[in-house]
Amino acid sequence: MKLEIFQVDAFTSEPFHGNPAAVVPLTEWLPDDVMLDIAAENNLAETAFFVKTEDGFDIKWFTPKVEINLCGHATLGSAYVLFNELGFDGDVIRFRSHKSGALGVTRDGDKFVLDFPAYPLNEMEQSDELAGALGVVPVKVWETQGNMVMLRLESETQVRELTPDINALLGIDFDEIIVTATGDTCDFASRMFAPRIGIPEDPVTGAIHCSLIPYWADELGKTEMFARQVSARGGELFCKLAGDRVKIGGNATLYLKGEIHV
Repeated sequence: MKLEIFQVDAFTSEPFHGNPAAVVPLTEWLPDDVMLDIAAENNLAETAFFVKTEDGFDIKWFTPKVEINLCGHATLGSAYVLFNELGFDGDVIRFRSHKSGALGVTRDGDKFVLDFPAYPLNEMEQSDELAGALGVVPVKVWETQGNMVMLRLESETQVRELTPDINALLGIDFDEIIVTATGDTCDFASRMFAPRIGIPEDPVTGAIHCSLIPYWADELGKTEMFARQVSARGGELFCKLAGDRVKIGGNATLYLKGEIHV
């Protein structure tokens, strides 16, 4: 079987920056173990697969190890492929995930704006184990949806210079570990580590902004913000809180397209 495959750098307008996502359009679903094998072979943070439905597209995302509940950059990459490579007619694409429900992507000039759910935060006690694995004592710590933990640090510099013990993070009971602080050249900065699900560090992570946007909107007293994920590759996100939804905008650029044989 031959399948089309695209690789898109998301949340950037330049190749070799942002977060690379593989995108595989399907006419019908493959078995989950085959999609997981494809994702493992791609060896990117996420591979997205989608199938056309009557009113949009069903979508799934896989890391090299597991299927995940929600992925921003690979959804943005999928929208890029549909709009720019597959001739989608219109400005709004409706996606549906069996794990996270209704999602959307709107084309806005050269940007693509994700419509995702907003996630609440629940403050938790400081964890010596987590602080030790990260190598820093956070200002505050919260649990959030999707088995994620979010830590506020003192500065963007502290976020940028963090060098966590990835092996120690494997023993932490959270799938995704977010660190964030107010930004120097943006409203807020972040990084994300997820070695338990096969991603030592994710370069730019749309889905964590489902938690970051509501938090920083409350902290900063505004609903529209500009954010940076300050990983080595780096990425830019244009953020808005809209009630119980978040809007996450970004650019994307095509890196490769071809076919795979399975």
